[in-house]
Amino acid sequence: MRASSGIGSSQLRSPSGGPFSISRNQVYFPGKVSFCRAKFAESGVDGLSISLRVVPPSLLAAEKEEAKAVLSLFLKKQGLSNAVAARTINKSELFIDHLVSRLHSVHKSRYLVGRELTTLEIRDALIPYLETLFEEHGDILVDVVENFPNQPDKEICEAAVSSSSSSSSSSSSNPTLDSKRTKAMARVTEVGPAGELPPNILYLLELGLELDQIKAMTRRFPAFPYYSLEGKIMPVVQFLLDLGVPKSGIPIILYKRPQLCGVSLSENIIPTMAFLENLGVDKKQWAKVIHRFPAFLTYSRQKVKATVDFFKEMGLSSESIGKVLTRCPNIISYSVEDKLRPTAEYFRSLGVDVAILLHRSPPTFGLSIEANIKPITEFFLEKGFSIDEVRTMISRYGPLYTFSLAESLEPKWEFFLTMDYPRTELVKFPQYFGYSLEERIKPRCAIVRESGVRLLLNQVLSLSESEFVKALKRKMKKMHDG
Repeated sequence: MRASSGIGSSQLRSPSGGPFSISRNQVYFPGKVSFCRAKFAESGVDGLSISLRVVPPSLLAAEKEEAKAVLSLFLKKQGLSNAVAARTINKSELFIDHLVSRLHSVHKSRYLVGRELTTLEIRDALIPYLETLFEEHGDILVDVVENFPNQPDKEICEAAVSSSSSSSSSSSSNPTLDSKRTKAMARVTEVGPAGELPPNILYLLELGLELDQIKAMTRRFPAFPYYSLEGKIMPVVQFLLDLGVPKSGIPIILYKRPQLCGVSLSENIIPTMAFLENLGVDKKQWAKVIHRFPAFLTYSRQKVKATVDFFKEMGLSSESIGKVLTRCPNIISYSVEDKLRPTAEYFRSLGVDVAILLHRSPPTFGLSIEANIKPITEFFLEKGFSIDEVRTMISRYGPLYTFSLAESLEPKWEFFLTMDYPRTELVKFPQYFGYSLEERIKPRCAIVRESGVRLLLNQVLSLSESEFVKALKRKMKKMHDG
């Protein structure tokens, strides 16, 4: 693996592989595309209705509540009051449906096997998307959400926002940063003597980025339009292609993390990758890792090493560390002292083997101890489970704590009480909580009841359809013969 060196102007190639030429007879500005059609096409209103029809109403209702909670939390993090966030949620039914449809699109395979999404999976699927919308629309995001699928009049909305906040903006803005951002934005659309955009901007457009996306990247990271096409942008693009990232995947990677073009390939990225490969990160999986979490390669070697050292301290082998980072690369972004260590200490206080939990369910370490983890422990204790049983359940099913207490664990517990199984069945098979109540648990239990036989809980849920039918037939035959 090697970094591309500087490329001469005669060697410039387009993303499609052919010579990269810059037209000098016209200015290249992509036509304005309707926001809703361009950004929401993948799960637009028509596709949305198809998606929602195949999901049981109760599961759909639970997912809507999860989506509302994520959107509300995101809006409040942007500075909205509780009252304004709640009012926006109440006015955004179509946008909430759109978020749910996006979940179904991102996690198709989970629905096919009747697996319910965890709270963390829902959050991880929706928050980056909301961040993308916020980066593009800034202060008018609320209008975009409330008016979905219709695009609000951006000029009117921005004027309203400007007039309402003009008195406070003068005291809170950063003149230096604003000046840098203004100059950088002007550079993006700077037209040359022959009416052409800058070469680096034209290259990015041909790569598949839209001009509005490049502007959004620049607002977030004003240094981006100053990066050399030959010395920075093209070497990174070629590097990603060499790793196996498809051309179609590069625009979204650059959009999510434009800083990637500013990190030295030879001094930072490649040595960090070599360090991680020595730990067991599968070099064949780099394309997937970067696609899942483009920021992964922009963290300093010191930050990566601090996380790796913590994993070793917890008892993970090099091979396990490699697998954890491959499957859950965003764990590298968690603070060791503020997030990872406190979570490890909490589970260790329960007697859980932290190394096994980290290996089996790294997303658990991204949860809030007070808001997510402790309430689930208290829930099981209140239901009569001993601390030893809770520890056993966690050890047997790592993702147990990643499910929503209100929307997943509690309803499944209530249904379990109707199933005539002893509580110890859940200790033996805590995976029960990972199956969809409407798509897997209830239908399978109804079939078992109708057959008049009794199966172990894990047989009811974990067997494939064909094996489940075979197990039922064997039990029925045995009962008939006996």
